[in-house]
Amino acid sequence: MKLSRLAVQNVFSSQLTGEVQIIKFVNNLLELALMQGASDIHIEPLEKVTRVRLRIDGFLYTALEVAGSNHNAIVSRIKIISSLDIAERRLPQDGRVDLEIGGRKVDLRISTLPVIHGERVVIRILDKAQGLLNLQGLEFAEANLSAYRKIISAPHGMILLTGPTGSGKSTTLYATLAQLNDETKNIITIEDPVERTLEGVQQIAVNNKAGLTFATGLRSIVRQDPNIIMVGEIRDKETARIGIQAALTGHLVFSTLHTNNAIGAITRLLDIGIEPFLVAAALRGVVAQRLVRRICPHCREQYPASEAELAILRREAGTRLTLYRGSGCEQCNYTGYQGRLAVQEVLPLTEELQNLIAKGAEEQALLAQAVKNGFTTIKDDGVAKVLAGHTTLQELLRVAYC
Repeated sequence: MKLSRLAVQNVFSSQLTGEVQIIKFVNNLLELALMQGASDIHIEPLEKVTRVRLRIDGFLYTALEVAGSNHNAIVSRIKIISSLDIAERRLPQDGRVDLEIGGRKVDLRISTLPVIHGERVVIRILDKAQGLLNLQGLEFAEANLSAYRKIISAPHGMILLTGPTGSGKSTTLYATLAQLNDETKNIITIEDPVERTLEGVQQIAVNNKAGLTFATGLRSIVRQDPNIIMVGEIRDKETARIGIQAALTGHLVFSTLHTNNAIGAITRLLDIGIEPFLVAAALRGVVAQRLVRRICPHCREQYPASEAELAILRREAGTRLTLYRGSGCEQCNYTGYQGRLAVQEVLPLTEELQNLIAKGAEEQALLAQAVKNGFTTIKDDGVAKVLAGHTTLQELLRVAYC
C-alpha cells in the first residue's frame, strides 16, 4: 500500500517516543521513499524540528517534519540497522545494509555528518528490483546509439563517460557491460561503491582503509587476464596512466570523468599529466550526458512556443511551434514531471581527431573537427527531445545551458 505523508506523521501523532514507535517510523519512512521512487532520504536536524526530505527525479522535496526531540532516537535506529557506532556522534560515519522493504530487496548506503543541531543522515536507496536497462532502453538518439555501438565494439582502447554526479553514468556503464557480457569474455570492475551486481562479472569494491584504491585495484586487475575492465572513476594521474596502458595492451577499458562535455574529457586527461600521443592512441570515444525530468504522461499538454522560447531554440520570430509541458496531477505530485531520461553527446575518436590531439590542439579546434565529422552536442540532443515532447525547454536550460 502506498503510504501518504500523513501516515508517516501519524506515527508520532500520539507523542509516543518508545522503541516500537521509532522502529515503525523508520520502517514507514523507508517504505514511503521506495514507493515515491526516491533515490535519497535526507534527515536534517534544525533548531526545533527534524526535517525529512526525499530526492525524487533529482529534486529534493520535504516529506514531513517531526519534533526535534525524536531526532537522536531516529538516528540511533538507523545506525543500529546499518551497524554503525551509536555512541559516536562527533565524527562522520558511513555504513550500508541490505533490507527487504515492501517485498522489494534494497541496498541502503548510510552517511552521517555532525552539524550544529545534531547528526545529519543521508540514506542512498539502491533498488535491486529495478531491472537493468539495455542500450536501447537508454534512449540514445538513433545516430548517437549507432556511434556508441561502434565505439564499444572495438577490441581494445579506452571509453569514457562524463558528466556531473547523478547524471546516469553508472546506469549507462552497467547497460553497456550487460550488452558485452558473455562467457567468452573476462570482465572485471572496480567501483566505489558497487551499485548493481552483474551476473558473470567480477566486481571489486574500493576499500581505502585497507589500501584498495582504484589505482592499486586496477594494477591487480590487469594481471587477471581480463578482456574488459571497468574503473568506476579516474581520479588521479596514476589511475589514468594504468588505464591508458591497459587500453594500449589489448584491453577494453571503461571509466568515468567529471567534465562538462565530451571534448573536455580529452583536456582533463592532458591536464592530469597524460601525454597527448598516449591519449590519441588509447582513447576510442567519449560519451557526455545529463539527466532531465520527463514530462508526466498523465497530464502532458501542448502549448504554443513563446517569442522568448523561439529565440532560445533559434527559430524566427512569429514561427508557429508546438511545445509540451505537464500541467500537474496526482500521478506526478503536481510537479508536471515523472521519471527522467538522458540527453547525450557521443564523440568517436576519428583519425582526424587523434592527429589533432597528438599535436596538442585546443578544445575549439577539436570541437570544430568533431562537428565536421557529424558530432552533435548535448544541447542538440536535448532540443530534439524537447520538440518530440519528452521533456521541457526549462529542463534543458537547467542542465545544458549553464
